[in-house]
Amino acid sequence: MTADNPDVEQEARKPAEPSSKTPPPRPAAPRFILYMEGPAYAQTLRGLTLWTHHVLLPVYGREVTSTAPWCSRWWEHQEAVAQLHGLWLAWSELTGPGSGVCGPANWHRDYLFPVMSSLRDPDGPFAGCKVGAHRAKKAPPIDDVDPFGPPPEPPSPTLQGTHQDQQVG
Repeated sequence: MTADNPDVEQEARKPAEPSSKTPPPRPAAPRFILYMEGPAYAQTLRGLTLWTHHVLLPVYGREVTSTAPWCSRWWEHQEAVAQLHGLWLAWSELTGPGSGVCGPANWHRDYLFPVMSSLRDPDGPFAGCKVGAHRAKKAPPIDDVDPFGPPPEPPSPTLQGTHQDQQVG
């Protein structure tokens, strides 16, 4: 700033205007796999399969025993897909670029060990599956009546058995 140019000096004293650039929008949070269908489900399941087969199982897949089952067709067990997808999402957030230095330790403690214990439990989703032998599970029965919905409509009276609906000729 010079004394012989008052315009430059006055311009320098103006408060800085906020940047006209808006920050880029944050990417949408990934959707949970159970809410997906069609191509989105297939694409997400493909990514989950690659991660499970090339990261999770080679590093954390312990020997299969009767007390720690695993199904080689895990993708046919919806509970396993749901739990593994949650585990994968947590992996992405806690071990990816920009994660804190404690992220991997937190992932192991808070996500990996509980999920793998649940999946490998003898009464878990792979109960009944043996090495090389998948066994589909039957879902528990569910009553058709919604206990918290409106009561079902009473059957309407029918005129069956009467002659009112027949024309007299």
